[in-house]
Amino acid sequence: MKLGRGRRALWGAVAIALPLAACASDGKDRPKSAAAKAPPVKYARDPYPSTYHAYPGVPTLVRNVTVFDGEGGRIDGGAVLLADGKIAAVGQSLDAPAGATVIDGAGKYITPGIVDIHSHLGDYPSPQVQALSDGNEATAPITADVWAEHSVWPQDPGFGRALANGGVTTLQILPGSANLMGGRSVVLKNVYARTMQAMKFPGAPYGLKMACGENPKRVYGSKNREPSTRMGNVAVDRQTWAKAVAYKRKWDKYEKEGGDPPDRDIGMDTLRGVLSGEIMVQNHCYRADEMAIVLDMAKEFGYHVTAFHHAVEAYKIADLLRASGTCAAVWADWYGFKMESYDGIGENLAILDHAGACAMIHSDDENGIQRLNQEVAKVLSSARHAGIQVSDEAAWKWLSLGPAKALGIDSQTGSLRPGKMADAVLWNGNPFSVYTRPEKVWVDGALLYDSSDPKRRPVSDFELGQPGSGDVK
Repeated sequence: MKLGRGRRALWGAVAIALPLAACASDGKDRPKSAAAKAPPVKYARDPYPSTYHAYPGVPTLVRNVTVFDGEGGRIDGGAVLLADGKIAAVGQSLDAPAGATVIDGAGKYITPGIVDIHSHLGDYPSPQVQALSDGNEATAPITADVWAEHSVWPQDPGFGRALANGGVTTLQILPGSANLMGGRSVVLKNVYARTMQAMKFPGAPYGLKMACGENPKRVYGSKNREPSTRMGNVAVDRQTWAKAVAYKRKWDKYEKEGGDPPDRDIGMDTLRGVLSGEIMVQNHCYRADEMAIVLDMAKEFGYHVTAFHHAVEAYKIADLLRASGTCAAVWADWYGFKMESYDGIGENLAILDHAGACAMIHSDDENGIQRLNQEVAKVLSSARHAGIQVSDEAAWKWLSLGPAKALGIDSQTGSLRPGKMADAVLWNGNPFSVYTRPEKVWVDGALLYDSSDPKRRPVSDFELGQPGSGDVK
């Protein structure tokens, strides 16, 4: 009996001592929660990765040809060797390796493939019917959560026409401009494929399509929603960027320290990518004053505007664009069709280039993409009449290396530099003549179009069996 009472007293003392000991400890020995122990889990930055594989090609030497190398250089009577999917050599005279195809380019020109930084092919395909109209998610002024690639229809006949008629080998597909933030863009190789991923340019950065000016205020003002004015445009943008900065701060902290992960927001993921420098801002904007405001807004929130698209008044702020390292993607002569495009001039692109700003041509049109070389010819005519001298070979940068730079892929394509992708076009005459057409087009060294070979004329699955499907028009 006494022993039992002693045992009870002993266990009572132990029970008192244990919590006291716990209170006296520094807490380092306490078990951590499972969430605190677990390493941070980063979300996938590219959950729809490229599955692109180049078509097979053969070593090809084009000789006795005029070369525009895309970097401002010209070689008369030159030669270009394509091998293993790359530009192998460029020079005055080159020897053909064993088994190579040799093409005599007398009277012809070879250039890098054209890169179109602004296209809606696949999202607004041909035929233009409502059932295939997938470029604008015009349901809210901010739709950073949508991705243009999820609307791309690989069977759009426009891809083949851009390749065969226009020599376009790479293009960026953007959402439309109804919204302030319209969503992500995607860069594609212009090849036939069954899926969007199989066209996706390997390693190309994503873009964020933004828009200022008349379009967002017209679309949402007509619905009695904000924005309905230009000040509303900027206000909604700023509110959104402020939220994005806070979202980025939370995710950066979690990925560094662990703990409980923040809630995912797909649209904010895109804006975080912009703030981190992973995603490039491609901004639809016409007026010079609005572009200047956007540049200030970018400074306020810590992002960079890669390029203003259309940029009809860019010539007025060439110095600001040069100072900020922001490009301008423009038309040759589309202006006057609405108030914000009223003050356009044909010399816009040439003035920008002459001032040392990054500038290039773009299409924004399924027909214009088939004659971008002729659009640059119009710019050259306007420039020369205004006393701005630009050589033909220097102007080719506006079609290839300039847009490649603004897409973050200039180390891979955009010029005939050895080691780059063998994306090239053989033209049957001076490429700035309205009478000239592509004779052959190579993508990664594979001959995908040959005007003399009907079997190498691109036809999409959609066109198979339709009357005239064997003709490229």
